[in-house]
Amino acid sequence: MTLTPSETAKSAYTIDYEAMYGKGYRGIIFDIDNTLVFPNAPADERSKELFQKLRQIGFQTVILSNNTGKRAGTFAKAVGADVVTGAAKPFPKKYLVCCERMHLPKEQVFFVGDQIYTDIWGANNAGIHSILVDPITTKEEFWIVAKRLLEAPVRKKLKERKDEKHHGRED
Repeated sequence: MTLTPSETAKSAYTIDYEAMYGKGYRGIIFDIDNTLVFPNAPADERSKELFQKLRQIGFQTVILSNNTGKRAGTFAKAVGADVVTGAAKPFPKKYLVCCERMHLPKEQVFFVGDQIYTDIWGANNAGIHSILVDPITTKEEFWIVAKRLLEAPVRKKLKERKDEKHHGRED
């Protein structure tokens, strides 16, 4: 079990997608809530513009959601992405289904999400490059707040490692 993301970013909107494309990635799997928009919010202009930019770069995109209702499908349609629901994150099966939907090997796909114990663990379980982003808001449902408390020591360690590398020291 590895909870460490392949890399971190401040936000899904600050990732250098052109650089990721240059590294050979061709598909992106996204979480929705607190990764792209506030929890339960519809697709906004910023998210629609991001997905348009990703298509222009040449990426295929899939929204991966634990939800089984209409929300994920409605969001995916609004941004022009495919969707896979009932993900049961952190289990790897649906991450791999996303790769199949894009007709890409997992080595050409990366995942973007805000939760370590579901999003990142799941991507890592599937052998997919994972990018952990900071959550958009900390005002969340109780069960997510509880998970965030469990994530805090892991996030702290990641930040310490990142700070050490920026100061020229290695672990």
